Parts: sequence; structure tokens; C-alpha cells
Amino acid sequence: MLGGILLGAAWPSSNLTFLIFFAWLPLLYVSNKIQKNSSFFWYAFISIVTWNALTTWWLWNSTDAGSILAIIANSLLMSLPWRSFFVFKNKFGKRVGYLALIAFCMLFEYIHLNWQLSWPWLSLGNVFAGKPEWIQWYEFTGIGGGTLWILFVNILLFEFLSSFKEKKIQAKIIGFISIVCVIIFPIVFSLLLSFHMVKGGTNSGVVVVQPNIDPYQKFESLSVSSQLEKLIGLSEQEIDSTTKLVIWPETALSASVPINEITTSNVYTPVFNFINRHPSITLLTGIETYKVFGTEKTTTYARKSGQGVYYESYNAALALQAQEPIQFYIKSKLVPGVETLPSFLNILAPIFEQFGGTTGGYAKDTGAKVFTNLNNNFKPAPIICYESIYGEYVAEYVKKGANIITIITNDGWWGNTPGHKQHLAYAKLRAIETRRWVARSANTGISAIINQYGTIIDSKPWNTANAIKYKIPTTTNLTFYVRYGDYLYKIFSLFGVLLIFWNIFLMLKNKLSHKNS
Repeated sequence: MLGGILLGAAWPSSNLTFLIFFAWLPLLYVSNKIQKNSSFFWYAFISIVTWNALTTWWLWNSTDAGSILAIIANSLLMSLPWRSFFVFKNKFGKRVGYLALIAFCMLFEYIHLNWQLSWPWLSLGNVFAGKPEWIQWYEFTGIGGGTLWILFVNILLFEFLSSFKEKKIQAKIIGFISIVCVIIFPIVFSLLLSFHMVKGGTNSGVVVVQPNIDPYQKFESLSVSSQLEKLIGLSEQEIDSTTKLVIWPETALSASVPINEITTSNVYTPVFNFINRHPSITLLTGIETYKVFGTEKTTTYARKSGQGVYYESYNAALALQAQEPIQFYIKSKLVPGVETLPSFLNILAPIFEQFGGTTGGYAKDTGAKVFTNLNNNFKPAPIICYESIYGEYVAEYVKKGANIITIITNDGWWGNTPGHKQHLAYAKLRAIETRRWVARSANTGISAIINQYGTIIDSKPWNTANAIKYKIPTTTNLTFYVRYGDYLYKIFSLFGVLLIFWNIFLMLKNKLSHKNS
């Protein structure tokens, strides 16, 4: 439990980030004191479920049963690499065990970034979102470098403390200096990187709108017309001659209008009137819409309505500019339980729907898309909510030409809890990895402008209706991480897979030896 408390205390939005460097010591200590694999698994689970509960308890604000289920299930999965480490340490010794621990933790995080039940919220490298000045080198490694750093320091420190009494004074001094260097060098390197300012192109104006519309009333008691009036009013208060991009949050356009009727629907006439009044501006906005197909299921994500016709639902982003065709992007990274469920978990849909959203119902795009418009130097990456915690996926937008990251989100489902603060902090990591400015429009807050060093330049507090006006420079440089993505995860995942096959090979070899004897 102490280990879980240390992990939780280190997490954003805490200022105790340094605790992460010895948060795993209690569990490593336990690994030297017990022998049974099953016992160690439950020690690991207690530590990790404590961590999960302390950092993601805010899920409770949406659903009690669903949050408990999600925290327990995620903790069970996150305990598996530690159980595997324990098996390998006891079977092959400490050195192989520690290599296995790093490899299996990296393998697990990589899987958790990419499978259907993806929930990388607690990837270890995310912990430094609260200390961007420590990890400017994420432009080379992404969060995988942070995970590797944390595990390596914890292992070194544990070994140093475990053999402290037996070591001579000289060895103690050398060991202590070595650990300090492993912790300090990446931070010093990070500070040196921050002195090398990334040069940008022409500054143009961006207006980020925070309407502060209660998400629980948004689709029920509040009229679409009143919501649009608020969005347009806040936008026009800040627009000036330099403004090229206006950003509204996720599902800002929430009327029940099919995708093929967006331009002709009377309910959205005020939006197009707004666009026509400002012909040099691109409006990037979230929208919830759908498409009707007919009486036969012709696509993977189509669902059957009560009227017997099939349709797809979309959580999407639009780019609108006067006299230009609409650009459309459908959210690709869907929230497990809220927006998608694997077929084997459909029985749990009623529980997870309480998180907000349409369980199992949203269709998704084929990949990252970049919005481009004539006479506008901005090429925004339309990142929708949960997608902003995927470093490699966000990097794909930049590879395709995005020169600004725009995050549109609705974090109000969980109230004023650490949830929305953690989500904002993760946006800093994307800025560092890609060296792109981030313009973040959050429905209820916190909306922000973040520079390419992960520093919040301007923001609007939670639960306020407001807008930010800022001139943002653009750049076309590609970082090492943008070019090569999560290569560290892939390398250590390969080690992990090889270790598994090596263990299986030795087990089969031993069985054959026993049979022959």
C-alpha cells in the first residue's frame, strides 16, 4: 500500500513528482522477502490498485459500479508484468529479473497503448507531465523514455540500499554518486534543451472558446440555439484582424442532424452566418452527428435503430471556412467503455454508458487527418479529447503536415476533480514530443495555450465561460520522436517477447529431458 500511495502522490497534478524515483522500492523489497508467485501477485495488485484508486477515483463522479470495475480490471492487468518479473528473478537471478521487469513493463504499456481496451492514462512516463522542465528530451524518446528512466532509477536505488551495510565506504560513495547522476543528468540535459528555442514562422491569431456548458444538460435541457449563441458571442468578443483560427470544444455542435444535412439544417444557420461574416477565419469545432444507411448493415460500426434502419454515430471535428468545402475528421481513439467496447464485453454496456457517451456505437476514422484551408497558414491537427494521451498517434498528424495541435475536449463529466487537470497536463507532453504549440478548447475548462516546451502561456480556469486570444507561431521541423515514434517501447517489447519464448523453450526442453530420462 505504501508503494501505491507514493505512486499516487507523485502523479499530476501533485508537486511531489520526485516520489516516483523510489515509489517502487516497497514492492521490490517484498519481492526479496516471499517465495510464492501467487502471493507476490497479490502484493503487486494491492500496490497498483491503491495507485489506480488514488489517481483515477474521479471516475466515481460518473458511475460508482463502472469506476470500481474499471479500476480493479486495470490493476489486475497492470500487475501481470510484476508477477512475470518475480518468476524470472527467482528462476534466472536478479540481473535477468530486472531486465525482465523493464522489458515486461514496457511491453505492457505498449500493448495498453494499442489494443481495444487501451487505457494508457497511468503509463509511467506520464508522471512528468507536471514537470515539463525535467523532460524536454521527450522530443527524442516520448513517454517511453520516462518509463525507462523511472524503472532504472528504482532498481539502482533498491540494489544500493539492499547491499548498503556490506559495502565499504568508497563503494557507498560511488554508488550514491552514480544514482544522483542517473537522476540529475536527464534533468540537466532537459534544461540545456530548453535554452535552444525552436524558431517559428509568422504569428497569426487564434481564439480558443470555453463556453462552460454543463455536459449533463448539453444533450437534454439546454437548447442548441442557446449553446450556439454563447459560442458565437464569446468568439466575436475576441476576434480581430489577425485571427485566422477559432476553436470550439468537443461536441460543440450537438443537434441531432445527419451528416449530409449539416449545411442545410436551420439549426446550424447561425454557425454558417458566423463563418460568412469572417471569411478569412477557419472554425474548428467538435460535432456529434450520424449517417443513415438503410435496412441492411453495410459497415462494421453500423447499428440498428428502433425504426429498423442502420446508422453510424460520429464524435467528430469539422473545419469550416466561407466558400470552402467542409473538412471532416471522425475520432479514431475511442474511450473504452464510453465510446467503444470489444464484443466480448457488450454485456457490460449498461454500466459503462453511465460514463457518458454511446457505448459501442461510435464509428471511427481510418487515421490522423490534417485540416488545411486556402489563405490560412494554420494546418491544425484536430485531436479529440482522449486522443491527446497517445503520443505516437498525435505525432502522425505532425508527420502529415500539422503545424499546430488543437485539442477539443469535454472534461466536465467528472466535475472539478484531478481528472481534467491530469488531462490538461498530458497535453504538455504532446507539445514537447512534437515541438508544436497546443491550443486546447475544453468545454468547462481548463482551456489553454501551451508552447512547444510544454509551458502553459495562457489559460482559463475551470467552470468559467471565456475565450483566449493569442498569436501562435508555426514551425515545420520534425522531431526525432515524430519521425520514429515509440521506438523505445518497440525495442523493449521485442526483448520481452524474446524472454517469454526463451522461458517457454527452456520449459519444453526440461519436459523432454524428464521424458527421456
